[in-house]
Amino acid sequence: MLDIRFIRENPDAVRENMKKKFQEEKIPLVDRVLALDEENRRSITEASELRSQRNALSKQVGMLMGQAKKDPAKLEEAERVKEQVKANAQRLAGLEQKEAELEAELHRLMLLIPNIIDPSVPIGPDDSANVEVERFGEPSAPGFEVPYHTEIMERFDGIDMDAAGRVSGNGFYYLMGDIARLHEAVLAYARDFMIDRGFTFCIPPFMIHRNVVEGVMSQTEMDAMMYKVEGEDLYLIGTSEHSMIGKFIDQILPEASLPQTLTSYSPCFRKEKGAHGIEERGVYRIHQFEKQEMIVVCRPEESMEWYEKMWRYSVELFRSLDIPVRQLECCSGDLADLKVKSCDIEAWSPRQGRYFEVCSCSNLGDAQARRLKIRVKGENGKNYLPHTLNNTVVAPPRMLIAFLENASRAGISSVPSPSRGRPCSSASLIPSPSAGPGSPPAASPRRWEPAGEGGLPLFSGPLG
Repeated sequence: MLDIRFIRENPDAVRENMKKKFQEEKIPLVDRVLALDEENRRSITEASELRSQRNALSKQVGMLMGQAKKDPAKLEEAERVKEQVKANAQRLAGLEQKEAELEAELHRLMLLIPNIIDPSVPIGPDDSANVEVERFGEPSAPGFEVPYHTEIMERFDGIDMDAAGRVSGNGFYYLMGDIARLHEAVLAYARDFMIDRGFTFCIPPFMIHRNVVEGVMSQTEMDAMMYKVEGEDLYLIGTSEHSMIGKFIDQILPEASLPQTLTSYSPCFRKEKGAHGIEERGVYRIHQFEKQEMIVVCRPEESMEWYEKMWRYSVELFRSLDIPVRQLECCSGDLADLKVKSCDIEAWSPRQGRYFEVCSCSNLGDAQARRLKIRVKGENGKNYLPHTLNNTVVAPPRMLIAFLENASRAGISSVPSPSRGRPCSSASLIPSPSAGPGSPPAASPRRWEPAGEGGLPLFSGPLG
């Protein structure tokens, strides 16, 4: 959502931005918004003048009524002024109703206007035009056929999608046994990874009000993703970013409290409507999953620095588990309307011989802050809008797909598991998240051996 003053002063820039995002159908919105804004400002001006007149006329009536005690003729004049006050009141009531209607329509239309993208964003119509920036780690080309991820899980009684289908339909799963433990270990590892980098761990509400939903995403995203609770002003979150940014709605933050650096755990619920839809066979795109997220609320001048830090955290985490990844810069047509700049971190799939998305890092500028009325009181006493950013830390089961495939080897698969009697984050062969940037994993995935005493040997069996 843009500042109305920016639209008034830069209508051509707003139109050009729509062209860059391949949203030419929205260009007429600019003229419509400007016309409504002009009409609304005229209405506000007239209403203000009528209020001033009402105050002056009310004083005049009081004066005339006082004079009427000595001069009865003044009473008739007072009645005429009262009629004028009444007429003005009726006109004012009509103007106030008109203002409310104009402002509601203006707000609705402004929510449809996309945020101004960063000049560095590559121009393209959709995700096919996203640009690879850099690779981290050498992709493997195993000399054997890596099974599909659900096949690996099924061989160790770790997943039951048939039962989930009977209970909930497509897009759900039961994780069991050591696969479920591995799932929890990965989440705990990611949580501690972010805590060790100065982020505060949070568990947020998993349902939010509609005004929060509108504050954190576009209507298009909302229609494609969000589940509404019937009969309640509540929606299931699609990611904890929604409730974590919503935490600051209508708040004025002291500047000294910035940056807010938070990492949050939540289940995520998504309709997954649109081009991709639900993956019926596997667990790559599903209705329900769990995720560790990172969000930052910061000064505007610091947001690009944080953007760079955040996507690099994702790379660091995946490389700490020896999973090859790459950074993919999202093009203009692939950016959601609130985003200024975004990139995906994609993990290497030895089975498919290509990369697939595991993290998405976004700088939303002041769009969410403007919608949610999040403000910061500066040292000079003036309020300003902060910038908000978010990124995936890890989202099982996608992480499990990358983890299992890259840990596979012919004949035997030895995949780390949580050790008995120890926290999940201390998985027997998962390196400590506090090892620091650039530290190698405790063992190379292609040389992992089953854990010894106190640990749990997992996945001993042929894969080929």
